Amino acid sequence: MLLSWAGDTFAYYTGRAIGRHKLAPRVSPAKTWEGSAGSVVGAMLAGFLYAHYLIPGASVALVLAVSAIGNIAGQFGDLCESAFKRGAGVKDSGTLLPGHGGWLDRIDSSLFAVPVVYACLRFL
Repeated sequence: MLLSWAGDTFAYYTGRAIGRHKLAPRVSPAKTWEGSAGSVVGAMLAGFLYAHYLIPGASVALVLAVSAIGNIAGQFGDLCESAFKRGAGVKDSGTLLPGHGGWLDRIDSSLFAVPVVYACLRFL
């Protein structure tokens, strides 16, 4: 979940600062390739810091690879949820979290990232 949350934060600020090239304009018009790259970098940084302090025996290469793969899976989850909303003709998936698009928007990336990270750790 840390990978998704850190990635979302880095994506937002990177996209706002330097985002020029639309990632999936029909599904999610505000997302950019630059923001997507910033998301991966942010997740790798968060994964590295987490592992450095809490899993000191972990291989740096493995941590960075799993962080990047997990974050990319999370971005697919976010785009899938955006496609569902677009198909349903709604802007938000709920009203319990004003300004956040609903609970599904808070967990959409984790729904894809958590199983992928688990699989990577289990089989690598």
